Amino acid sequence: MLNNWSVKDIPSQKGKFVVVTGATGGLGFETALGLSSAGAEVILAGRDGRKGKLALERIARAAPGANVRFGALDLASLQSVRAFAGTLMVENKPLDILINNAGVMDLPSRVLTADGFEMQFGTNHLGHFALTGLVLPLLRRARSSRVVNVSSMAHRGGKIEFDNLQAERRYRGWNAYQQSKLAKSIVYL
Repeated sequence: MLNNWSVKDIPSQKGKFVVVTGATGGLGFETALGLSSAGAEVILAGRDGRKGKLALERIARAAPGANVRFGALDLASLQSVRAFAGTLMVENKPLDILINNAGVMDLPSRVLTADGFEMQFGTNHLGHFALTGLVLPLLRRARSSRVVNVSSMAHRGGKIEFDNLQAERRYRGWNAYQQSKLAKSIVYL
């Protein structure tokens, strides 16, 4: 365990291009702050533009001169995922690091994504899986790219229920969350 670790321990990320999903708060924000402070160009991907603006302001105060911007991305909508990935593809910059961090947790009732998937599975796993696949050409163009899937210890109790993948017959919020995190812990590349 790295008890004395701090952001200052991050080696230079100058010249790296990074996308962090769920970067408007929590762990995603701290990750984006650390990488941008170390010199990376970072896109804070999130669904709430107001939170994105506040996150950008916080980073600007903490790391003046940081190269950060907000990118609208709602992982519960494959149309939004395609639009976000399309913007990156038009930019055509090699993507060094993709951090799939965003997620929803333990919803009290079954809710569906815009595409009809159970919300936790759709957001936590399928949205990230689609995003990774769509930007794969940019990841392959980077010299030494990385995809980081932020999961949870909850994945340990998860079970992929192939006969009830979308929790249509029975829904238990915590079980759906565990399943989504187990699916997300699978290596994509």
